[in-house]
Amino acid sequence: MASPVVICSQTAARPPAARATVQRRRTPRRRGVGVAVIGLGYWGPNLVRNFHEVIGDDLHACCDREESRANAIRARYPRLRATYDVGEILADNQIDAVAIATPVATHYPLAKAALEAGKSVLIEKPMTADVAQAEELVDLAHRKGLVLMVDHVFVYSPPVRKIKELLEAGELGRLLYIDSVRINLGLFQRDVNVVWDLAPHDLSIVDYLIGRTPKSVAAFGSVHTGSGHEDVAYLNLDFGDGLIASFHVNWLSPVKIRYTMLGGSKKGLVYNDLDPVETIKVYDSGISVRQDDLEDRRNILVDYRTGDVWSPRLEPAEPLRAVVRHFVECVAGDKTPLTDGQAGLRVVRVLDAAQRSIKAQGGRITL
Repeated sequence: MASPVVICSQTAARPPAARATVQRRRTPRRRGVGVAVIGLGYWGPNLVRNFHEVIGDDLHACCDREESRANAIRARYPRLRATYDVGEILADNQIDAVAIATPVATHYPLAKAALEAGKSVLIEKPMTADVAQAEELVDLAHRKGLVLMVDHVFVYSPPVRKIKELLEAGELGRLLYIDSVRINLGLFQRDVNVVWDLAPHDLSIVDYLIGRTPKSVAAFGSVHTGSGHEDVAYLNLDFGDGLIASFHVNWLSPVKIRYTMLGGSKKGLVYNDLDPVETIKVYDSGISVRQDDLEDRRNILVDYRTGDVWSPRLEPAEPLRAVVRHFVECVAGDKTPLTDGQAGLRVVRVLDAAQRSIKAQGGRITL
């Protein structure tokens, strides 16, 4: 169990099996975990709703610099305390943890202040605006013995968990490539470009599925609005051993597409997040290579195999509900989250490398 929860807001992957569980502080706990949600703009109300469903009356308050946002939450949840002062939240001893859903530039100062105040932190993606900030937060959380978790929400979705299960079972064979498209018309962000806005979703998915860091990154991007922020971009990641991954992110597309393809030595898989019925399709299709004379490449013969297509059944579940529940359990049980600060740091490192590559006209950046 945990302690009461306060929600406050202002505007502004490695699986557990892959690493040892970190034993954190062992201080006496009250019944329930006190949580504060900082940020009631686009994502914050979703956090409020899910925390309310998971911990009920342990959710005590909300906070936002814009009075109308705080009042809107208070009207829906009359028992929540509303405040416009983050300092009030950080000084409250009844609050054990905060969830931060504010603009990216505010993530680092808010998370640092929360950790220094002894609060565990759930932070929206991307974790920070640069690598040094992310490294500092990871180190600070470790020294304080607190939970630092990143809201890589798709990692907690039933389709992505099923894909991980299929990969670990060897259904696809050796993974050869990943192609991902995440495009739509808008929403344009004022503080970050399309890479930092959309790519963290796909990078966190791949980090969770593959379980290792890419060797290098190359990226191209273009600005079409005069804002200075790229609104169309292409990323290429080289993981070594023949595995490459490509990502297309775009705010200018006339259609919305959320599509990922994984190609394996045995089978292929397509993940269409917008298909509510057959979100995952597994294709028993591929090639086999025959070569009579290993010294003569002209004798290479490629055989094509086309088999069945099947769609695994997925249990319906809201990923953010799983994120919130996991966060509360980790704070209450002193456990390391699936998407911990290290996972957030890995994603920020790739984003940083992609941004440097864009500025270098697609030059490949080694990680």
